[in-house]
Amino acid sequence: MRHSTPLPLDNIDKPVIWTVSVSRLFDLFRDITLEYDDLATIEPINLGFDEAARHIRERMATERCDAVIAAGSNAAYLKGRLSVPVVIAKASGFDVMQALARARRVSERIGVITYQERLPELAEFAATFGFEIAQRTYVTEEDARAQINELKAAGIQAIVGAGLITDLAEEAGLTGVFVYSAASIRQAFDDALEMARLTQLEVNRSRRVVVADTLRAKHGLNDLRGDSAAMEGLRQSVVLYAKSPATVLIQGETGCGKELVAQAIHRESPRILGQNRPFVAVNCGAIAESLLESELFGHEEGAFTGARRGGHAGLFEAANRGTLFLDEIGEMPLTLQTRLLRVLEEREVVRVGGTRPIAVNVRIISATHCDLEQRVREGRFRADLFYRLAVLRLSLPPLRAREDDVIGLAEWSLKNALAALSARPHPNLHAEIMACAPLLRQYDWPGNVRELRNLTERLALFLAAEPLQALTPSFVLSVAPELAPRAVSGGMLDGVMLPPSLPPSTQQGLPTAQRTALPAPIPAPAIPAESVTAVLARFGGRRDAAADYLGISRTTLWRKLRAEGGAG
Repeated sequence: MRHSTPLPLDNIDKPVIWTVSVSRLFDLFRDITLEYDDLATIEPINLGFDEAARHIRERMATERCDAVIAAGSNAAYLKGRLSVPVVIAKASGFDVMQALARARRVSERIGVITYQERLPELAEFAATFGFEIAQRTYVTEEDARAQINELKAAGIQAIVGAGLITDLAEEAGLTGVFVYSAASIRQAFDDALEMARLTQLEVNRSRRVVVADTLRAKHGLNDLRGDSAAMEGLRQSVVLYAKSPATVLIQGETGCGKELVAQAIHRESPRILGQNRPFVAVNCGAIAESLLESELFGHEEGAFTGARRGGHAGLFEAANRGTLFLDEIGEMPLTLQTRLLRVLEEREVVRVGGTRPIAVNVRIISATHCDLEQRVREGRFRADLFYRLAVLRLSLPPLRAREDDVIGLAEWSLKNALAALSARPHPNLHAEIMACAPLLRQYDWPGNVRELRNLTERLALFLAAEPLQALTPSFVLSVAPELAPRAVSGGMLDGVMLPPSLPPSTQQGLPTAQRTALPAPIPAPAIPAESVTAVLARFGGRRDAAADYLGISRTTLWRKLRAEGGAG
């Protein structure tokens, strides 16, 4: 019997659920799946960690999945790496008691190994029932092996845990007691079905309204981070411009945060101007001209082949009494520029295929990375529209002009990236960031703040996989070779020793100027002193991650494991 009966899905599509598991949990998932065949399309994925995450992301580019079910360390790893909801199958207190009872039949002394956190109630349980329980936690497979070996050396013969733990325990010659019960797995399936049901209800509801009308600005003045004079001046301008309903033109390089500034202006506006009103954004360069016209101005039923029955409200209508953000305005076709100018002047819009004007009260904020005045001179942008859009102007400074902000932004972004991976920053993270300051400050940051944020997300992924890894300049360069100084290599940069050379695979990611400035590449990838088997264990058996760390292909990794006797 199931713990609960899922609510009927009515007219909702049959949910698609993928189960992700390895070892003996895979068999339990498979058995429970048979009970849910009539309620959902369920597919098992017999992979773990990085391989599972990559497999799911690749498939979701073309396939639908409403929820993923996983357990233990595998679930924790996937939860921060997938856009689809991850339902974590959890062992209940009753499961733990049953597992302890089975383990007690084997040995009076029992080991319990859990992922990251201990079970606080076990101490009281052990005292009440006279059990001798040794609790341990693990993060990686290497940690788990070490804990099992330690417990074995202490004379413990039975280990309670999830699939990975019980498999490793039996490899060590101990008795592994699996902690999950069928009832707990059924509960996870019920939770996944309920989550899929709610998701589909929301999708169906959103089909009946204009999605853009539900959008709100997520960022405000506090998100414009930086203590430099340039950023302080920018924040003052945002507060000032927010008081006016006039159009604003934001100019700046790619990655400077133009939409962030637009949202801050919207959020800082007095209530009458739309602080709590819709904020609707559209990238004028990312939509085909034929579609952009319909998206902006809407269309009437039958206006063109494929036009929506009953017509379709455009983004101007969706943003009524709020803000419409036109990103990459310089890419808007000339024919649409004429229509946009008329809407700005008349404050009314006529849908494609319609004749009835619809009044709109919208504040327009536009943004561009190009020189609009130059485009006006070239005849590629209407002069009258330019002056109509640029009543108020903001020019965002590139990150290279905000050198004093780089370190603070890097630390803040890295902490956020680590938190997204459920990883804790090192207690001395600030000191480690300061040690990398010369390396970070000398870089030009052509992608600006977006590039810095992407870099910290990359660093966070490696730091989460290697909790004991210090954030050193050499480590940063190994993860982000693009930071290598253009004219300095194999020497010192403000007291920081740089690597003498970079392998060819790493140099491919560098701009031409940086590649030519580097010394001749070494003939083969540099392998750290530790064995390949040890590196593989450090990454929990994930061969892709180990190969990336070593700078070699998976084939080369396999050959080296065979040479060390560690390939299975």
